[in-house]
Amino acid sequence: MALELGGPPSYHALGSREVVCHWLSHVKLSRIIVLVSIVLIIVPLITHYYLSKVESNVPNGDVHRTRSKLEAFEDFSTLKASDLKLRIEEMMRIKGSVSTELRDLEAKRQRLQLEVVGFTQRIDELKLELIHQQTELERLKISVEQAQVAQREALQRNTPDLALPQRLLPSSAPEQLTPPPPGEGLHCRMYNCFDYSRCSLTSGFPVFLYDPDHYPVIARGWEVEGFVKTTLKQTLGYNPHFTSDAKVACIYVVLVGEALAVPGGQNTQNSAKTLQESLLHNLPHWGGDGRNHVLLNFARSSSVHDSRDLSTGGRDVFASVDTGRAILVQSTFARSSFRPDFDIVAPPILGPPGGDVWQDCPSMLPARRRYLLSFQGEFRYSTDLVTTKEATVKSLAETVDNIDDEENKEDYKSDFRRKSSDSDNQEDVDRFIMEHLHGMAYGSTSDRFLFHFECSLSVAPNIEGTVRKLNTGRWPSDSGKVSDSWGEWALCGTESSRTNVLRDSTFALIMAPTNTSLVSTTVVQIRVYEALRAGAIPVLLGGDRLEMAYGEVVDWRRAALFLPKARITEMHFFLRSIPDSDLLSLRRQGRLVWERYCSSVQSVVDTVVAVLRDRLAIPPLPVQDEPSPSVFNSTFTPLKTEAVVSEAEPEESLGPIEPPYPSPRFKRNYTVFLTQGHEMWNDWGDPFRLYPQLPFDILLPSDAKFIGSGVGFRPIGRGSGGAGKEFSESLGGNNPREQFTIVMLTYEREQVLINSLSRLYGLPYLNKVVVVWNSPKPPLEDLRWPDIGVPVHVIKATRNSLNNRFLPYDAIETEAVLSVDDDTHLRHHEIVFGFRVWREQRDRIVGFPGRFHAWDLNYGGWLYNSNYSCELSMVLTGAAFFHKYYTYLYSYWLPQAVRDKVDEYMNCEDIAMNFLVSHVTRKPPVKVTSRWTFRCPGCPVSLSEDDTHFQERHKCIKFFTQVFGYTPLLNTQFRADSILFKTRIPHDKQKCFKFI
Repeated sequence: MALELGGPPSYHALGSREVVCHWLSHVKLSRIIVLVSIVLIIVPLITHYYLSKVESNVPNGDVHRTRSKLEAFEDFSTLKASDLKLRIEEMMRIKGSVSTELRDLEAKRQRLQLEVVGFTQRIDELKLELIHQQTELERLKISVEQAQVAQREALQRNTPDLALPQRLLPSSAPEQLTPPPPGEGLHCRMYNCFDYSRCSLTSGFPVFLYDPDHYPVIARGWEVEGFVKTTLKQTLGYNPHFTSDAKVACIYVVLVGEALAVPGGQNTQNSAKTLQESLLHNLPHWGGDGRNHVLLNFARSSSVHDSRDLSTGGRDVFASVDTGRAILVQSTFARSSFRPDFDIVAPPILGPPGGDVWQDCPSMLPARRRYLLSFQGEFRYSTDLVTTKEATVKSLAETVDNIDDEENKEDYKSDFRRKSSDSDNQEDVDRFIMEHLHGMAYGSTSDRFLFHFECSLSVAPNIEGTVRKLNTGRWPSDSGKVSDSWGEWALCGTESSRTNVLRDSTFALIMAPTNTSLVSTTVVQIRVYEALRAGAIPVLLGGDRLEMAYGEVVDWRRAALFLPKARITEMHFFLRSIPDSDLLSLRRQGRLVWERYCSSVQSVVDTVVAVLRDRLAIPPLPVQDEPSPSVFNSTFTPLKTEAVVSEAEPEESLGPIEPPYPSPRFKRNYTVFLTQGHEMWNDWGDPFRLYPQLPFDILLPSDAKFIGSGVGFRPIGRGSGGAGKEFSESLGGNNPREQFTIVMLTYEREQVLINSLSRLYGLPYLNKVVVVWNSPKPPLEDLRWPDIGVPVHVIKATRNSLNNRFLPYDAIETEAVLSVDDDTHLRHHEIVFGFRVWREQRDRIVGFPGRFHAWDLNYGGWLYNSNYSCELSMVLTGAAFFHKYYTYLYSYWLPQAVRDKVDEYMNCEDIAMNFLVSHVTRKPPVKVTSRWTFRCPGCPVSLSEDDTHFQERHKCIKFFTQVFGYTPLLNTQFRADSILFKTRIPHDKQKCFKFI
């Protein structure tokens, strides 16, 4: 069976071999050759295909790894140990070499990546630089256009560029002329009794004073009161118009009084001969007729009525004296001797020689005081002339005897009969007035009055019943009549007692003398003086026939009420109809008039000189700037460096690049007092100095820029207007082109200062930077100052004071001043926008950080508040624009007590400036938009971070309110933004500011 199973396969294998052999034995040689050739061709092709497929499957085409793989299959079993070790070392060496090469390649790759990043940043920087250069190019184009316009204006200008003129002065004393006929002086006016040739418009109005010790003009038995003589010489010597050279003088001042009678001297009973004509006419420069001479008879100690015979202050010392063509200055004038617009009514000099006088004034609030109206006085009858009628008749007889023409005699008699008839009624009128006042006091009204008609009555103002009992209202009996030739109400009590009553009175009644021939008396002027000082509004009954002090320049109707005596029955109704706003306006104006023109000897003398100068249309002398000494000596040159700005300003064209252009100065020397003289005397209160510019200068009409008066103006789009692009090219507005000066106060924070200066690089419209170096130590010699494209003037302060911020330095040559702290951080577009806003609000403070004064609900009074509020009343001058004019007022006009308080606290100078500007303008400041913070980050702590800072500012507000008599700060509820702010505009237009 085994054979059967194994038989067939054996047979099959044997048969196959036999078949192959049979085939090989019969195959042809040619076929074998062809077959071998085919195999030799196909095998390499298949091998190449296989190898190519293996290499394509290796990552990154790493043939070395493939080789290593192939070698891995090599049989190392036949190698010796030494050969294997060498082979391993060779492999390690290759590995190290490859690793090193890989590291080099990675470092090179990183370097290339850094270079790519650097090149990318450089490309971005070049793009920004391209945009910046394009912006600068546009600004330069605008600047070239502006310069071309300025050049054309300079060529076409047909008016001279005025500067302060050279003084034109006379070369000799007045020549001797024939004395005028007696009585001609009564008809004197400026046109026929004044020598204008000695007072050129450019003379500066030199004033010469005859020394009263060397040139007395009063008779023996009299002498000039010592206080008057001493203080007049001192105060007139302080006046800038004073000269000691009589040859160049315009006017000559002669001090006549107040003169007092020497006890036991001669002529005390003949008061008419107090002034000695011979001494007067023999003055060395009298010139025969006294032209250009001013005779002063001041009143001081004549507040007591009975002292007229013992002093000259209370009477007309020039009566029956030939004063020629001299100008008379005194408090008492008769109508027949007063020459309007020639003689001057002066107030009495009852105050100190000079200095602050605010302590003498009570608060202006409340508007309505305890008494609606008060009066204290005693009526004095005439016994010298018996009645006013007899005085009139006597004057008639003397005058008629000197008239030759019969027709003129009859006219004169007729006129005097009318006056005599009027005089007869004056006594009845005054009696009716007193009876009516008595009825007012005892009427059913709730108003309270205080009337005393007899000096013997005591004043008890604190007890209402006592006051009413004293208001007897009885007309004095004949037996009680006191001698007086004027029919005047004499003063009662002491100055202190009268002041106490006036401080409790809303109005002070002042009655004109019964004698209508008087236009002013010393007693009336004293009453007005005391009322204004106490804040009681003067009510002049019969004031329609009175002449007030400095009446030709002072608008008394803004400070007092004038009623004819015939309106006595309507007076109560009239006084009750006045609202609180008008009451406080009258009281404020009265205080301004009193402080500036009446309060001290200095103010009276300066005002008399200013009235005469104003009458001749001669401008005052220019106000003096403060010198600006450099903190560097003349041989040292500070190191400079390029300005490095840590935070780049946004790319925005804000204005052209211009060279420094100072504001025109003293362009209205001879016209400001003609066009704005009323405001100068009655609103701004400083007619004694000539300022280079004013924030109140008159604006031209809009069409004047294009019709004959366009010099200096840069209208937007040349007048056609426009959006952001045209807006940035020109200042526009209502004023000619101008620039501003930055004033920066610093104290030992050099790096903070340098950083702040660097941020100012490229700021349009910047004229210069004035740095006030308050530190006693000079800057470091190696300190590098940034070159910001405009001059940087570092001023050495004489002492460390915050008041130095507001000194009128002569280095400031622009009207606009931007006051900033050294740590203030404002962007350029914020500064330029604030400047543009200020140009339209030149008389106000325009700035960024707002504050307000808040009422203390617990204790009363004002508090300083810096919390967020929808109302503000102050803009801090740490970042604010204001006019340079206010630096003069702050330094020379503001009471010294305010500046002393600033030095005491080393604080509050910004509050004081806000008080000053609001007091002068009666307007609040203007806040402009800004970022939420304007302090530089990382700066050292400033004074405002001190814990006592706010407490001191509370006290400052309260103290300044006492000085001013009220709080002048006013509230405002808006801030200024640019016109197209938040306005949707077409895509092809630009906003005024991109970021405001």
